[in-house]
Amino acid sequence: MLYETNLFGTTDKVQKAIDRLRAFEPSEGYALGFSGGKDSLCVYHLAKEAGVKFEAHYHLTTVDPPEVVYFIRDQYPDVIIDRPALSMWQLIEKKMCLPTRVMRWCCSELKESYLTGRTLITGVRWAESVSRRNKRAMLEINSNSKKQIMLNSDNDEARRMFEVCAIKGKHVLNPIIDFSHEEVWEYINSRGIQYCSLYDEGWSRLGCVGCPMSGEKGMMRDFARWPKYYDLYLHAVERMLVARANAGRDTRWPDAQAVMDWWIHGGGHDSPEVPGQLSLFLTGGIFFGD
Repeated sequence: MLYETNLFGTTDKVQKAIDRLRAFEPSEGYALGFSGGKDSLCVYHLAKEAGVKFEAHYHLTTVDPPEVVYFIRDQYPDVIIDRPALSMWQLIEKKMCLPTRVMRWCCSELKESYLTGRTLITGVRWAESVSRRNKRAMLEINSNSKKQIMLNSDNDEARRMFEVCAIKGKHVLNPIIDFSHEEVWEYINSRGIQYCSLYDEGWSRLGCVGCPMSGEKGMMRDFARWPKYYDLYLHAVERMLVARANAGRDTRWPDAQAVMDWWIHGGGHDSPEVPGQLSLFLTGGIFFGD
């Protein structure tokens, strides 16, 4: 599966990814965004095979699954762990709101504000979502100009090989942008690469515990597995409500538990109605900002 056929013949996709890494290697070396998940494992080992200079960075979010943190510490001691200035719990109190599918401030605060001025390599892939296919490219070049730099690949006119990166101060290379899920696992298994045990327990993606992007079922599954994280969110929401009251912002929520119930269960049209749910809109938006 790690081969693709086009008008020019058959291409080894592993070698293609290695060639990309070698072609754009900066003199100071890459910064590799490492999460401990399957995609970053694939990119890490491809960079090793390519023989390019890089340092791997793991952005600790403070809501990471413990198994992921232990896996990285045990199996990848060379990975640099970057700790945030404020934890998720401190940010919830400071911002006076929880992150949602619409307001994903957690990503910008805890994951995307690092390694500016570096050429970053990531495991971003088109197969992950329609949005990534439409918005992400193999090489993303930051520019001071508003004009986008766009080129098509040699085998698919719809694929943009170059674009302006939305993350200021970063050039981003996504060497496995065209890998499928199956191809990522094929590469990992063909090299005998160890991976986090959560994959064998049914997790398909290793994100933050309680991430709203995982939906109601995903959040409930996370909190059933890691109940202490639920307690930490609940206590952070309690402090958040005090901060809002001190700032003169009326939430109309009876307590932190009501907020948590809405956050997990009340975000979609198919979810059960939660008492106080409409106050989200009546108060100018506890979650979406005033």
